[in-house]
Amino acid sequence: MTCSDLSDWYLKVLKQYADFTGRARRTEYWMFALFNIIFASVAMILDNVLGIAVQSVGYGPLYGLYVLALFILGLAVAVRRLHDVGKSG
Repeated sequence: MTCSDLSDWYLKVLKQYADFTGRARRTEYWMFALFNIIFASVAMILDNVLGIAVQSVGYGPLYGLYVLALFILGLAVAVRRLHDVGKSG
């Protein structure tokens, strides 16, 4: 599996932003989770490097915006994954 294949799975999830119908294969779900962890970590690091992180919690506005932007997306892919394994979302 090449890097291009991995990013294609993430882009597929992004294209189905608020689509709660259909199915998400195992690879699609886990590649989304992997990229989500990587990008969230980068956002936290940038918050700290730029000095805009709230010291009591360890992250700042970049991480917060990232989480808000991907909240619905994460719910949608989780529901589609449940549909793929035969559960109702």
